[in-house]
Amino acid sequence: MSVIEELAGELTRLPGIGPKTAYRLVYHLMKGPPDDARRLARAIDRVVERVRACGRCGNFTEQALCEVCANPRRDASVVCVVEEATDVAAVERTGGYGGLYHVLGGRLSPLDGVGPEQLNIESLLERIRSASGAVREVIVATSASVEGEATAIYLEKRIRPLGPRVTRLARGIPVGSELEYVDGSTIAEALAGRREM
Repeated sequence: MSVIEELAGELTRLPGIGPKTAYRLVYHLMKGPPDDARRLARAIDRVVERVRACGRCGNFTEQALCEVCANPRRDASVVCVVEEATDVAAVERTGGYGGLYHVLGGRLSPLDGVGPEQLNIESLLERIRSASGAVREVIVATSASVEGEATAIYLEKRIRPLGPRVTRLARGIPVGSELEYVDGSTIAEALAGRREM
C-alpha cells in the first residue's frame, strides 16, 4: 500500500469522507506547498495533545472546564443534555440558550453495543444529585431518531426521580416549509405539540 493510499484510507474513517473525497483531499495537499500540509498535520497533532473532555460536562476543551462551565454568568439551574460536543456548538450558535450542558458521547443503540454504561449518564445523574436541588430543569436535546428517542425516554426515567423538571426540545414543521412537502411523522409531531396562538 502506498502512502497516498494509506492517507486516503485514514481520511475515509472521518464522517462524510468517502474514497473519492479522500483522494481529492490527498491530491490537493500534494499539489499545494509542503508547508500547508505540514501546518495541517501540526494542527491535528495539537488538537490531539491539548483537547480533552470538560471535567464537568464532557464538552471539548483545552482547560479543566470548558468555556460554558467556567462562565459564572451561565444559568446553572438548567442543563441541556446533548449527544455530542458538536451539538453544544449548534445550540450555542442560536444565541438563545444561557444554561449549562451535558454531553452524553452518543446515544443508546443496543444493536451497536451502546448501552447506558458506554454513555456519560452516571456523571449527569451525580451532577444533579450533588447540586442539591439547584438543577431545576434538564432539557433532553437528543436526536429525533429511534435511538435518540430511546435515549430521551431512558434519561427521563432516571432524572425525574431526582427532582428536576425534564423537558424535550419541541419538534415540528420547519419555518418556511410547505405543508404538502413535510413528512407525516413531522406533521404528527407538530400536531401533538400544538399550542395556543
